[in-house]
Amino acid sequence: MRKYYFSIVSILILLLSLLAFSDNLITDIGQESNRDPKFVIHGIFMFLWFSIFAIQANLIRKDNLETHKKLGIAGMIVAIGVVLSTFYLFYATYNGWNNLVFYAKPNRFFVPTFAILIFLAFRYRRLPETHKRLILVANLLVLEPILSRSMSFTNVSPFIIIPLVWNAFFISLFIYDWTTNRKIHFISYMGFIWLYAVWAICFFL
Repeated sequence: MRKYYFSIVSILILLLSLLAFSDNLITDIGQESNRDPKFVIHGIFMFLWFSIFAIQANLIRKDNLETHKKLGIAGMIVAIGVVLSTFYLFYATYNGWNNLVFYAKPNRFFVPTFAILIFLAFRYRRLPETHKRLILVANLLVLEPILSRSMSFTNVSPFIIIPLVWNAFFISLFIYDWTTNRKIHFISYMGFIWLYAVWAICFFL
């Protein structure tokens, strides 16, 4: 469990991102975003980020710390690209808070949270238990676009399947925490609380 958990989760997230955005990254199905530079650049940064996340998790599994450290610098550069390209998308497509669809509103909170958590992960990179959870929770919080698109292939209501999958990721982290440390890590449960707090805030705003 300790050895394989982060490898499995990182690969699952990468596969979901490929399923969700293959029409932007691999094929052209005639969407405007296939030819819009801001969406293409953002998609490239996201694909690189989740790819590096999967590679880094597997490097740790194989105890290849030297390569992990070197690739971590590239990861930070890509993470900055993810945040800046996302903020630009917010700016370029922003039509006012009240005009946003409900499920898009939480991302206005989760992307800054992602930026903070990734910065903290870099800051605490010498504390492996803290470092890896900060990165995983940061990724889990920005899953909505990936889940919204990848889960559409299931033909199950998004109001059912997306919460199920999202919660399953967090529950798997809780199980990992409990089986390895006999307690749920502070970062794990605070990420889960923040997930629901943001959705509650957006519901009432």
